[in-house]
Amino acid sequence: MNIKKGQNVIIIAGKDRGKTGKVVLALPKQDKVVVEGINMVNKRIKSRKQNEAGQTVSVATPIHISNVKVAEAAKKVTKAKTAKK
Repeated sequence: MNIKKGQNVIIIAGKDRGKTGKVVLALPKQDKVVVEGINMVNKRIKSRKQNEAGQTVSVATPIHISNVKVAEAAKKVTKAKTAKK
């Protein structure tokens, strides 16, 4: 797995395609990473005390590493091919 915690990555597939973020957690056994602010899911939490209201919290869920590319590698400029005459 070539993606490590703290690296900036670009999402190349899925609902968040084109967004960038920082890797918060790497899960090498599952081949997944958690990216800050990407692949957010609303999770409902029950109240702990009787007079307290329940909450809805946004949580970042893991995304497969095949859908992620390191941002520094993606920014490299390639030479344009010239047409033969």
